Amino acid sequence: RNSYRKMHEPLLTTPYILDLDPTVKVLYGHQEGAEIGYNPQKPGRRSHCYHTYFIGSLRLVLDVEVHPGNETAGLYSHNRLWSLLDEMPLQCRPALIRGDIGFGNEGTMLGCEERKVNYLFKLKQSGKIKQLLSKLETPGHEWSDAGDGWLGYETEIKLSGWTRKRRIVVLRRQRSKKEKNLELPQNKLQLEFPLAVVVDDYPEYEYQILVTNTAYDIPALAQLYRDRGDCENNFDELKNDWGWGGFN
Repeated sequence: RNSYRKMHEPLLTTPYILDLDPTVKVLYGHQEGAEIGYNPQKPGRRSHCYHTYFIGSLRLVLDVEVHPGNETAGLYSHNRLWSLLDEMPLQCRPALIRGDIGFGNEGTMLGCEERKVNYLFKLKQSGKIKQLLSKLETPGHEWSDAGDGWLGYETEIKLSGWTRKRRIVVLRRQRSKKEKNLELPQNKLQLEFPLAVVVDDYPEYEYQILVTNTAYDIPALAQLYRDRGDCENNFDELKNDWGWGGFN
């Protein structure tokens, strides 16, 4: 580990994003740590979970920690994440830590705040978030352009279990209207129209809720989170092309 750090540490003096993401590796036979956990491809198959730390865009893996297959939640990344940051000189710490919905929790955010590191995570749509979304759909709220067809709205909120209010950005994008086919009840007194087509006259939206402690504006934050999708490309290449899915 010390030798590996000497190789990548000179790169870290240039501002970079640290991407966090776990991935499931399916196992066959009897292996240490093999457990049944979240596995959408082969439910019931034992697996490992690789908690991985990337330099965003460069696709350089800073570290990987192997966990049993039932330890897929973001909280299982904490111990190695904090030790990784604490081992770094201050000038080598990331300009931003970025993660998906598994990292939008008090433990991850508080750990970043204690180390004065910026973060950008996605939040689950909990009950309080859904109440906020309903409120934002009423007139009087000004949404701004967030790029790529999304609109953004900035506010602060303190969710259950949080120790403080935090800045969140709500992103919404209009779904395309879909016709709904409704079968009419069979009634001899009705004319025989087998289908009725009903088109809603109000827009339907899909939402993303981001939480951050940075000062970036809404379009920048929205684009930064869209760029996080490159993590999945990393895993695809590592597992399918370079053997993460093949080594036993």
